[in-house]
Amino acid sequence: MPQRRAVLATTSGLHARPAALLTRRVADGGHLVHIAREGQPGVDASSILLVMGLRLQHGEAVELTCDAPDAEPLLDELAELLATDLDAVELA
Repeated sequence: MPQRRAVLATTSGLHARPAALLTRRVADGGHLVHIAREGQPGVDASSILLVMGLRLQHGEAVELTCDAPDAEPLLDELAELLATDLDAVELA
């Protein structure tokens, strides 16, 4: 199963705005992706409520997993997104 590890760079954690950016990209990716604290069960990363419910904080490591064999590029993109301070990103 493809997976990626990422460390959250957003200084205020994965609150509403950064969680919305992540979940929107997951939904657009067309695959079921799970996000979890390392070693814990994951939640559907396309659900903003489930993602926010994890209460992930700045500097925490997370695991992104997907069962689809062609999910490698999507997981790479999501890991890069989480490694970016999303509060500093301008929305178009």
